[in-house]
Amino acid sequence: MKKIAVIGTVGIPAKYGGFETLTEYLTKYLSNSYDITVFCSTQNYDGTIFIHNGAKLRYINLNANGIQSIPYDIISILNSLKFADTLLILGVSGCIILPLIKLFSSKKIIVNIDGLEWKRDKWGKLAKWFLKYSEKLAVSYADIVVSDNKVIQNYIKNEYGIDSVLIAYGADHVTKKELSDILKEKYFFLKEKYAFNVCRIEPENNLHIILEAFNEFTKINLVIIGNWTNSEYGKNLKSKYGEKNNIYLLDPIYDQNILNQIRSNCYIYLHGHSAGGTNPSLVEAMYLELPILAFGVEYNKETTQNKAKYFKNKDELIDILENINEVELQKLAIQNKKIAVENYTWIKISTEYAKLF
Repeated sequence: MKKIAVIGTVGIPAKYGGFETLTEYLTKYLSNSYDITVFCSTQNYDGTIFIHNGAKLRYINLNANGIQSIPYDIISILNSLKFADTLLILGVSGCIILPLIKLFSSKKIIVNIDGLEWKRDKWGKLAKWFLKYSEKLAVSYADIVVSDNKVIQNYIKNEYGIDSVLIAYGADHVTKKELSDILKEKYFFLKEKYAFNVCRIEPENNLHIILEAFNEFTKINLVIIGNWTNSEYGKNLKSKYGEKNNIYLLDPIYDQNILNQIRSNCYIYLHGHSAGGTNPSLVEAMYLELPILAFGVEYNKETTQNKAKYFKNKDELIDILENINEVELQKLAIQNKKIAVENYTWIKISTEYAKLF
């Protein structure tokens, strides 16, 4: 049985982000066909579980994110060389070591470069340079490069002259939920129409634009769930808009049942992401058949196949909100569901990764 090492995630069982959810479902669908090992961070797991979804778990005593992600990934890569036939590296942080690895190892290396991480506003000049350089090495030294969005695929071709394999994310793990009476009592604003967003509170997710718009447009409630206290950006937004009558800024909710209830029943789903490729929360909203207003970058238009409403600034968002056509919104939601069912299911995504293995 071919041995696969998955590198670059916080770990599984998935409780963090897109790469973790991807790994959760790759192991679920492929562990019968492949001997899979997943590297996990002891910063997020206690290290007492050694098998999950039929995959083996190995632990590294470093943080999988931030500056520690570099040694975390490098150590995982070096350990993988001892047993794995194929290394699936998710993200580029540790790919700085790939030129060295290729000097003495013929193991197959597959890299999913994620979005263009070096473009994110949260990074300083040095971090941006490092991430761009790591991306270059990842693309140059991997045997196979995976793009999660057609726009990313085109970028890799134009920037590096290399053809990558297009594989997105699955979304069929989310299910529509009815709002419970208990939740309606706890969050009274859920009894009325509300727009909804859940994301990390970072500048490239354009929460400032969304909040500015709903500060002026008060006919619909706005509910945003995120990590408001993790950055000055988030703290400033919560301080400025947290007491507005139609705006509700909630701290992270890790109970997926509660989160799905709130998300499933929103009147509009707002997607402000402007960085990255195919964003997991967007394909999940599509699968849930939610009417979507998305930030008008090519990544989002490609993911939704231009079947959403798009905005680039406060005024454009207010204009959409002022002129909502509910019949049109519902039609777009149905079209997005169809796109998601055809393109964003985990059995499809897992099958495409299996072909690479």
